[in-house]
Amino acid sequence: MKKYFVICAGLCAALAMTSCKSSESAYKKAYEKAKAQETAPVQEPQAPVNIVAPVETKPVTETKVVDNMDNVQVRQENVALVSGTGLKNFSVVVGSFSVRANADGLQAQLKDAGYDAQIVKNENRNMYRVVAATFDSKAEAAASRNEFRAKYPDAWLLAK
Repeated sequence: MKKYFVICAGLCAALAMTSCKSSESAYKKAYEKAKAQETAPVQEPQAPVNIVAPVETKPVTETKVVDNMDNVQVRQENVALVSGTGLKNFSVVVGSFSVRANADGLQAQLKDAGYDAQIVKNENRNMYRVVAATFDSKAEAAASRNEFRAKYPDAWLLAK
């Protein structure tokens, strides 16, 4: 009886050891999948984005925010015109960059879209601001800013 018990235990152990072994078909499937991914054509992005350097973000608390009676916030900064025709009293800023080449890229995109885009520089913050449009009245500037926020959600107003 003891002899049969030992033989059955050995047989069960042998079956248990062979059932844990992976099948060759699993290895073959994994190999074929990897080979298919390796030979698959790599798709290029359709609209390449030209980024020269990372954008450095600055907290909003560094600029003075003027809140007027009509609740449209306007920032006042000392800026100098770098590229463009000139600023009026209120401007819509759609981008701020620490690298001039990034500002030039956004200005080119806006000019291609038909806007009179300009670049100004805030020397205190060492930031290039891309101005999409400039206006004499605050109401016109606020309306334009609201339109630009559809494509540029962080658009803001700059007072001269």
